[in-house]
Amino acid sequence: MTDQPTSDQPTSDQPTSDQPTTSTIQQIAEAFSSHRFNETFAHLAPDIRWVLVGESTIDGRNAVIEACEGTAAELAGSTTEFTRFVTVAGKDAVAIDAVGRYTDPDGQISVVASCDIYQFDNDSDHAAISTITSYAVELSA
Repeated sequence: MTDQPTSDQPTSDQPTSDQPTTSTIQQIAEAFSSHRFNETFAHLAPDIRWVLVGESTIDGRNAVIEACEGTAAELAGSTTEFTRFVTVAGKDAVAIDAVGRYTDPDGQISVVASCDIYQFDNDSDHAAISTITSYAVELSA
Protein backbone atom coordinates (compact mmCIF):
# COMPACT_ATOMS: atom_id res chain seq x y z
CA MET A 1 0.00 0.00 0.00
CA THR A 2 1.30 3.45 -0.90
CA ASP A 3 0.74 6.83 0.63
CA GLN A 4 -0.02 8.36 -2.77
CA PRO A 5 -3.54 9.86 -3.00
CA THR A 6 -6.04 8.01 -5.14
CA SER A 7 -8.59 9.80 -7.28
CA ASP A 8 -11.11 9.83 -4.41
CA GLN A 9 -8.63 11.20 -1.83
CA PRO A 10 -7.90 14.93 -1.72
CA THR A 11 -4.34 16.04 -2.32
CA SER A 12 -2.80 18.79 -0.21
CA ASP A 13 -4.01 21.44 -2.67
CA GLN A 14 -7.56 20.11 -2.85
CA PRO A 15 -9.68 21.04 0.18
CA THR A 16 -11.99 18.40 1.60
CA SER A 17 -15.70 19.09 1.49
CA ASP A 18 -15.82 19.75 5.25
CA GLN A 19 -12.99 22.31 5.00
CA PRO A 20 -13.86 24.49 2.02
CA THR A 21 -12.28 27.66 3.38
CA THR A 22 -9.15 26.44 5.17
CA SER A 23 -6.71 28.03 2.73
CA THR A 24 -8.77 31.23 2.64
CA ILE A 25 -8.86 31.64 6.42
CA GLN A 26 -5.16 30.78 6.53
CA GLN A 27 -4.37 33.48 3.99
CA ILE A 28 -6.46 36.03 5.90
CA ALA A 29 -4.77 35.21 9.21
CA GLU A 30 -1.29 35.25 7.66
CA ALA A 31 -1.97 38.66 6.12
CA PHE A 32 -3.08 40.07 9.50
CA SER A 33 -0.11 38.60 11.40
CA SER A 34 2.22 39.93 8.68
CA HIS A 35 0.84 43.46 9.22
CA ARG A 36 -0.86 43.49 5.80
CA PHE A 37 -3.99 44.70 7.57
CA ASN A 38 -5.75 46.31 4.59
CA GLU A 39 -6.07 42.86 3.00
CA THR A 40 -8.08 41.66 6.00
CA PHE A 41 -10.55 44.49 6.67
CA ALA A 42 -13.25 42.96 4.47
CA HIS A 43 -12.98 39.79 6.57
CA LEU A 44 -13.57 41.34 9.99
CA ALA A 45 -16.92 40.51 11.58
CA PRO A 46 -18.90 43.58 12.69
CA ASP A 47 -18.68 42.42 16.32
CA ILE A 48 -15.05 41.23 16.20
CA ARG A 49 -13.16 41.10 19.48
CA TRP A 50 -9.37 41.44 19.55
CA VAL A 51 -7.92 40.39 22.89
CA LEU A 52 -4.39 41.69 23.47
CA VAL A 53 -3.47 39.46 26.40
CA GLY A 54 -2.05 41.44 29.31
CA GLU A 55 -3.02 44.75 27.68
CA SER A 56 -6.52 45.49 26.44
CA THR A 57 -9.45 44.25 24.42
CA ILE A 58 -10.65 45.99 21.27
CA ASP A 59 -14.30 45.50 20.37
CA GLY A 60 -15.94 46.13 17.01
CA ARG A 61 -14.84 46.25 13.40
CA ASN A 62 -14.20 50.01 13.30
CA ALA A 63 -12.12 49.96 16.49
CA VAL A 64 -10.00 47.07 15.18
CA ILE A 65 -9.45 48.86 11.86
CA GLU A 66 -8.43 52.00 13.75
CA ALA A 67 -5.94 50.00 15.86
CA CYS A 68 -4.53 48.35 12.73
CA GLU A 69 -4.12 51.70 11.00
CA GLY A 70 -2.32 53.02 14.08
CA THR A 71 0.05 50.04 14.08
CA ALA A 72 0.70 50.46 10.36
CA ALA A 73 1.51 54.14 10.93
CA GLU A 74 3.92 53.23 13.75
CA LEU A 75 5.64 50.70 11.47
CA ALA A 76 5.90 53.07 8.51
CA GLY A 77 9.53 53.44 7.51
CA SER A 78 10.53 50.38 9.53
CA THR A 79 11.56 47.05 8.10
CA THR A 80 10.22 43.76 9.36
CA GLU A 81 11.86 40.38 9.01
CA PHE A 82 10.09 37.30 10.31
CA THR A 83 12.64 34.79 11.54
CA ARG A 84 9.83 32.41 12.48
CA PHE A 85 6.33 32.18 11.01
CA VAL A 86 4.49 28.93 11.71
CA THR A 87 0.82 28.54 10.83
CA VAL A 88 -1.62 25.87 11.94
CA ALA A 89 -5.04 26.01 10.26
CA GLY A 90 -8.25 24.14 10.95
CA LYS A 91 -11.82 24.38 9.74
CA ASP A 92 -12.67 27.59 11.61
CA ALA A 93 -9.50 28.60 13.43
CA VAL A 94 -5.90 29.52 12.62
CA ALA A 95 -2.93 29.94 14.96
CA ILE A 96 0.29 31.71 13.99
CA ASP A 97 3.51 31.54 16.01
CA ALA A 98 5.91 34.24 14.85
CA VAL A 99 9.12 36.01 15.72
CA GLY A 100 9.57 39.38 14.05
CA ARG A 101 12.67 41.54 13.93
CA TYR A 102 11.75 45.20 13.52
CA THR A 103 14.29 47.85 12.50
CA ASP A 104 13.13 51.46 12.72
CA PRO A 105 14.45 54.28 10.49
CA ASP A 106 17.08 55.16 13.15
CA GLY A 107 18.44 51.60 13.13
CA GLN A 108 16.93 50.64 16.49
CA ILE A 109 16.05 46.93 16.54
CA SER A 110 13.35 45.18 18.51
CA VAL A 111 12.47 41.50 18.39
CA VAL A 112 8.98 40.32 19.27
CA ALA A 113 7.70 36.77 19.71
CA SER A 114 3.97 36.50 19.18
CA CYS A 115 1.14 34.05 18.88
CA ASP A 116 -2.13 35.05 17.24
CA ILE A 117 -5.17 32.80 17.43
CA TYR A 118 -7.96 33.56 14.96
CA GLN A 119 -11.51 32.26 15.22
CA PHE A 120 -13.72 32.53 12.15
CA ASP A 121 -17.45 32.53 11.50
CA ASN A 122 -17.97 30.54 8.32
CA ASP A 123 -21.74 30.85 8.09
CA SER A 124 -21.66 31.67 4.39
CA ASP A 125 -19.17 31.80 1.54
CA HIS A 126 -17.51 34.75 3.30
CA ALA A 127 -15.10 33.90 6.12
CA ALA A 128 -15.18 36.53 8.88
CA ILE A 129 -12.80 36.81 11.82
CA SER A 130 -14.90 36.84 15.00
CA THR A 131 -12.10 36.78 17.59
CA ILE A 132 -8.35 37.35 17.62
CA THR A 133 -6.35 36.51 20.72
CA SER A 134 -2.80 37.89 20.61
CA TYR A 135 0.11 37.13 22.90
CA ALA A 136 3.32 39.13 22.45
CA VAL A 137 6.64 39.26 24.30
CA GLU A 138 9.57 41.51 23.47
CA LEU A 139 12.84 39.57 23.29
CA SER A 140 16.37 40.89 23.58
CA ALA A 141 17.74 41.92 20.21
